[in-house]
Amino acid sequence: MNLNTIEEVKRPTSADQIGQWRDDYAWLAGGTWLFSEPQAATRTLIDLDGLGWAPLTATAEGLEIAATCRVVDLHDFKGPAEWRAVPLFRACIDAFLMSFKIWNAATVGGNIVMSLPAGAMISLTSALEGVCTLWPHPNQSNGGAPREVPVVDFVTGNHRNVLRPGELLRSIHLPASALSKRHAMRQVSLTHLGRSAALIVGTVGQDGTDFLLTITASTPRPVQLRFAAMPSADELRRAIDERLPPAAYFADVHGSAPYKRHITYYLAEQIRAELA
Repeated sequence: MNLNTIEEVKRPTSADQIGQWRDDYAWLAGGTWLFSEPQAATRTLIDLDGLGWAPLTATAEGLEIAATCRVVDLHDFKGPAEWRAVPLFRACIDAFLMSFKIWNAATVGGNIVMSLPAGAMISLTSALEGVCTLWPHPNQSNGGAPREVPVVDFVTGNHRNVLRPGELLRSIHLPASALSKRHAMRQVSLTHLGRSAALIVGTVGQDGTDFLLTITASTPRPVQLRFAAMPSADELRRAIDERLPPAAYFADVHGSAPYKRHITYYLAEQIRAELA
């Protein structure tokens, strides 16, 4: 879509070149959502491509994913053999409803910042205990000091997150401890290749301890349940009930709240049984 309100496109090579932040500015990464509908309140786009961030950086501590990393780059990542959860990257990416054009343009950070319940990169990075690094605008009162927020806390609701005006998602760090765990994933849509009604991921240590269940798509924001050891089926269901009363499920055209509650129980038990 042509954005006929845009008067300027800035292409900085460093954050300091952006200047004073204005309400009619917008960050531009892949642009797959930005160019999909009118942006009547936006006059200036700030293209992040010129900042030259490395898409993926693997170290002994884990994997650093730049916000500008393309989905296709994450899909093609192999990783060291001990990172047993890397196949989860492709499983979550396959849950996207997107064409090859989107596949090669959409960014990991863009999907997270959109903060939709069915955001597959939110599901992936929250399940692998990701932590966001957020860059404030240099002119903000704290002097431009970055802050870190776990992905599970970054998204606060449907299309809502903790970003402040002018703040920028710089990267997401996935710790090696989470990447080394066993995992299981289940995803359900009402229609073939439709948006996820529920996308649930379980991870557990090699010794069967530290079981983490991450519930997404059926809820407005990611919800996590952690157990020191593998719970029984009854223990898991009780924990879900305590954390998610019936009104906590997200109802939309992709599934009613009672339906999403039912499949959350069903898929969570499948994951528990598989990892047990």
